[in-house]
Amino acid sequence: MQATSKEFVEVSQLDNKFRNEIAKEPGGERIAYCFACGTCAASCPVRAVEEKYNPRKIIRMALLGMKKEVLSSDFIWLCSSCYSCQERCPQGVKITEIMTVLKNLAIKNGYIHPGLVQQIDPIKNMGRIYEIDEFDNRKREKAGLPELPSKIEVVEKIFKVTGLKVPTG
Repeated sequence: MQATSKEFVEVSQLDNKFRNEIAKEPGGERIAYCFACGTCAASCPVRAVEEKYNPRKIIRMALLGMKKEVLSSDFIWLCSSCYSCQERCPQGVKITEIMTVLKNLAIKNGYIHPGLVQQIDPIKNMGRIYEIDEFDNRKREKAGLPELPSKIEVVEKIFKVTGLKVPTG
């Protein structure tokens, strides 16, 4: 039976091993120490401008085993890694590191944020996200910096050797 509202989650859909999966990753060890006090959400600059980003709620969902909902969401990608939440957490939960763990687990489970997908082609083709042209190199020369190549060949070779492909859809 499917839940008819986003407010309800079927118990059978919960993954009770998800918290252990997070805790095994470097940075996720203290996730179970969170007692949802809300200090992290109160000090989060992203939370101040984006209502759907709430580190307390994300950690709570992870602890409850809502693996698919957490990993497939857009909100885990909103953490700005400012460490405000982490510095103020009374339990010493490394919230910023937990968000990184969640992002890494999302990718491992096939949930890749569209923003990352868009970066793959430029990296594969040029070796960087930002294209370097004559104008950039002239500015670098004026600043006394060495010229940068417009394309880094070894990156394309890495894509070929590893078999990394650009995900579609």
